[in-house]
Amino acid sequence: MTVAAGIGYVLLALGPSLSLFTAVISHKPFLILTLLSSTLTWLMSLIALSAVWRAFLPFKTAAWWPYAFVILTSVAFQEALRIFLWRLYKRMEAILDAFADRVSKPRLFITDKMQIALAGGMGHGVAHAVFFCISLLTPAFGPATYYVEKCSQIPFFLVSAIIALAFVTIHTFSMVIAFSGYSEGNKTDQYFAPVVHLIAGMLTLINLASGGCIIGIPLLYGMAILTLAHCGKIVWRRLSENRRRQGNLY
Repeated sequence: MTVAAGIGYVLLALGPSLSLFTAVISHKPFLILTLLSSTLTWLMSLIALSAVWRAFLPFKTAAWWPYAFVILTSVAFQEALRIFLWRLYKRMEAILDAFADRVSKPRLFITDKMQIALAGGMGHGVAHAVFFCISLLTPAFGPATYYVEKCSQIPFFLVSAIIALAFVTIHTFSMVIAFSGYSEGNKTDQYFAPVVHLIAGMLTLINLASGGCIIGIPLLYGMAILTLAHCGKIVWRRLSENRRRQGNLY
């Protein structure tokens, strides 16, 4: 039964991403390559961050502010990396468009650009899930489960999987929002990703309080739903504008 539970935890954390991968990304080798490259890049960044903070952990205090500082610096580093990846993507886009011109093929469509951002965001989300959840699930396949005192109502592995799913959702669709904001020069969308990322990270500190997971997890999923809704609004708007623009050309 615990093997089934372990598999269930993995599917809970990564099942939606697997479905999205099958439906959208798996049909295009370039998107698969983008996903794998993004996952490796973000995983390496998380490993680098953990190596830096390993010298200071565990904190010898029960206060929450040292953990808040860890989250703040980690988010700042990852958001700086997001900007770097955007610039790298713009160079890649220019190369692809130049190649398309040489072979008399159409340039990247807006849907292609959003799918590239989606694949990059999913790589960020998968790396987060692997680092913070999947790596912890090996004991879940054993003969018992595990509870922590601060959240005794829910098994630790289930809490990890639920939180991982929220962050996978946030990271996946935040990348689409951020890339759209960078492309259009929209400051609101540019700031949306780092602000939501920081708020979501800080919300996990609620789990340090007794029974905090009962409050923190719903709030975290509120941020995930907000991210998903805002991403959907942006995609709908940009596709509508693109259709109107094409209609005016004919």
